[in-house]
Amino acid sequence: MKLNCVIVEDEPLARNLLVDYVRKVPSLNLVDACSSPIAALDVLRNNTIDLLFLDVQMPELTGISLLKVLQKRPLVILTTAYSDYALEGYELDIVDYLLKPITFERFLRAVDKAAQRLEPRTPAPTFAKVQQVAEQPFVFVKDGTKLVKIIFDDILYVEGLKDYVTIHLKNQKITSLQRLKTLEDELPPDKFIRIHNSFIVALHAIDSVHKNNVQVRNAMLPIGETYKKSFREFIEKNRMQ
Repeated sequence: MKLNCVIVEDEPLARNLLVDYVRKVPSLNLVDACSSPIAALDVLRNNTIDLLFLDVQMPELTGISLLKVLQKRPLVILTTAYSDYALEGYELDIVDYLLKPITFERFLRAVDKAAQRLEPRTPAPTFAKVQQVAEQPFVFVKDGTKLVKIIFDDILYVEGLKDYVTIHLKNQKITSLQRLKTLEDELPPDKFIRIHNSFIVALHAIDSVHKNNVQVRNAMLPIGETYKKSFREFIEKNRMQ
């Protein structure tokens, strides 16, 4: 599957570099490379775009401001020379954050993360899978040099950061070297739900659901734009039980 993408970058050299990178990747289809966010608005509104490479600091309108005015956002990879916008980009469910100068290797890693986000959802578990989870209500994760047994009912939520996950338990936190998607596949789908590119939450641990956040104890976790529909369906299904 090819991803339709748009580049928004006001600096010609940086824009040409991204164009060159995109054209080297067979899975990417460049729809347009815009020099301003105003020009990009028409392209984004009139085309089906999967992925947006977006500079932050631009005249007329910043990249962050552009995202806020879009009613329907594609997946977004921010490109900038400054790290000041990392937190705000994180809150907007950005796929990745590329600091200039951008290497091709780092560019490819960001594209791979976007492709994983667009993969079809994992199908509903079979009876055998449900039975296995019922018989084994725990998972072993690597913590440093040892394997630690994690009981599902002790998990509040799981936070992912690049190649690590932090499992927030009732009384402690455990950090393990693995991808969030790998751990997600080990968790029972009737008890846990992915709500963000960086968060999985346990159903039993949810204290309240707000418009764009889930509260688990003192933590307020963001609900990513691409996960809102599946999360709402998950909550409705369990609310009726």
